[in-house]
Amino acid sequence: MRTPPSPPGAERTAGSAVRIGALAPLTRPGWVEAGHHLLAGLELAVGEVNDTGGIDGRPLDLVVRDTAADPERAAAAVDELAHLGVAALVGEYHSVVARAAASRADALGLPYLCSSAVLDALTEQPTPWVARLSPPQSRGWRSYADFLLDAGHRGIAVAAQPSVYWATGTRILRDHLAAHGGTVVELDASALTPTAVCDALAENGATALLLLAGHPEPAVSIVRSVRRDPRLADLLIGAPAGQPELASWAAELGDDGAAIPFLRYLPERFGPLGARVETALRERLAAAPSFVAFEGYDTIAVLAEVLRSHGADRARIAEAWPRVAVEGTRGTIRFSRTPGIGVWQWAGPPVQVVDRDPARPDRFRVLHSG
Repeated sequence: MRTPPSPPGAERTAGSAVRIGALAPLTRPGWVEAGHHLLAGLELAVGEVNDTGGIDGRPLDLVVRDTAADPERAAAAVDELAHLGVAALVGEYHSVVARAAASRADALGLPYLCSSAVLDALTEQPTPWVARLSPPQSRGWRSYADFLLDAGHRGIAVAAQPSVYWATGTRILRDHLAAHGGTVVELDASALTPTAVCDALAENGATALLLLAGHPEPAVSIVRSVRRDPRLADLLIGAPAGQPELASWAAELGDDGAAIPFLRYLPERFGPLGARVETALRERLAAAPSFVAFEGYDTIAVLAEVLRSHGADRARIAEAWPRVAVEGTRGTIRFSRTPGIGVWQWAGPPVQVVDRDPARPDRFRVLHSG
């Protein structure tokens, strides 16, 4: 592993703060609600670490930068945070943005613990500097494809916008479904109006439509159009990327937003730590915490243990990834090398397909686990 020279201010005296850089989408066009949940989890865990003595008496200091879902802005933030002397980088929700951050962190020799982005190819080549808590897209989306197959869906349509993330998801779905006799038809959500999407669905006979498109638009308008089209009364609408997880979805769509299965990364039941953190996050957010908030909390839980055991030197942090064994809110976190994944990967995060109960849209139903 190459060991870059220490940046200005990196040599800290006893009692000085250990600075951690944090990336999150906090303004549009980023998914702001997801960013706030991620930040809530990060901040809750940092507060708990500092309330219990910090890192050998030194407090954690979270230095937050807004990515606004912009890869170039994220890369610039990584440069800035590295110059400020942060020991490590955490966070980010959007996969394409996290990929830019991971590539820059790798180039700079800055440890990065990615909280919530799933794109398999987070870096172009294997790196010792980056670890990830969220499951790779290939695992989660194959599980979603299994859910569709188990429910009897073989003809799938996707309303997709241009993006590496959406294109990768479409390929994963197509390959997995094709092996079981399924097909995937692509509809351009950027070029077609919601009415035109409905017309295409009525013509091709798909039994499920997956929203591989941004929230709130065009996803919300497509849902409304499909729900009001009598030709599509039996069509399943799905959103594997998790748009229905957050409260804004239900607020914007009401009953129309229920019964739309999506992926989330929570266990069916929390243990004592998860239950305690859920209560604290609910108070902090004044709303039910999403899986993204738990990913944020677990990120700091892992990094704090690494800092206590190995110190705040960047190279030693990165060298510690394969030795991590930390009890998080969703299970014991360990990193390993996964075929086809260039970063240190937690292989064990739970994966669920859930939806909002039409009878009670504030309650989630677990439809599939994998």
